[in-house]
Amino acid sequence: MTILNLKGIWNELGFPGFVCCSWAGVAMGMFERRANSVVVRGRIELCMPALKAAFGDLWRTEPQREMTIAFLVLLHQIMRASVPLMQSAAVRCDQLEGTDKLAALLGEYYRHHTSEELHHDTWALEDLEAAGCDPRRVLSITPSVEVARLVGSQYYWLQHHHPLMLLGYIAVLEAFPPADSVIDEIRDRSCLPNSTFRTLRIHGDLDPTHSAEIDHTFDTLPLDQEHLEMVGLSVLHSCDALAASVRALRPLYFFSGSTSE
Repeated sequence: MTILNLKGIWNELGFPGFVCCSWAGVAMGMFERRANSVVVRGRIELCMPALKAAFGDLWRTEPQREMTIAFLVLLHQIMRASVPLMQSAAVRCDQLEGTDKLAALLGEYYRHHTSEELHHDTWALEDLEAAGCDPRRVLSITPSVEVARLVGSQYYWLQHHHPLMLLGYIAVLEAFPPADSVIDEIRDRSCLPNSTFRTLRIHGDLDPTHSAEIDHTFDTLPLDQEHLEMVGLSVLHSCDALAASVRALRPLYFFSGSTSE
């Protein structure tokens, strides 16, 4: 079952934005009485099976060394967009302040989280260099259409609709921090040096704190039903595009002088 198929499940459960049954009002009333963060986390959980399936297939695909390199390049491509995205969102919030009830709190969150994410993309590039990859070649790789869809939609939404939608994207990326034991397994299967996974381990340590911060932000913001629908759309899209980005990965043969399959 793909993430997009989950839309039917959302209809059955009466989630905002996908309601089509006669008892939808009752279901929506139930969600309105729940904390905003609980509603958002529930939507992420609906998407998790498809994400887990994509990652499960990734770690079963040979050759493990080259597939792991491809995955780490994907992480770098996503990380390098994080700070510019949040900076753009903060600027947009400043433009909306005074006319939008969410703008001030949202802008404060984006500026704070920007400071937490600074230089992570640089660290990820250094980790790839520790694995024997030329940073210039890493940067020369054109990101996939799937990555562009994952990140680019957020630029559109924050500039042309509302910067709140970026919170859904961030919530998804922070939702499943890698455990040290899982990273150890990936390291052992790929035969890459432990230093290659430094940034991944840092995120494994930081993401639970970041998830708590974003939950607090969701619960502090005066969100109405329309706002929750916007976040829900961003969550659904982000999960679908992230899974597609993982499934699009192909081995990267940096060690043989080729970047093709």
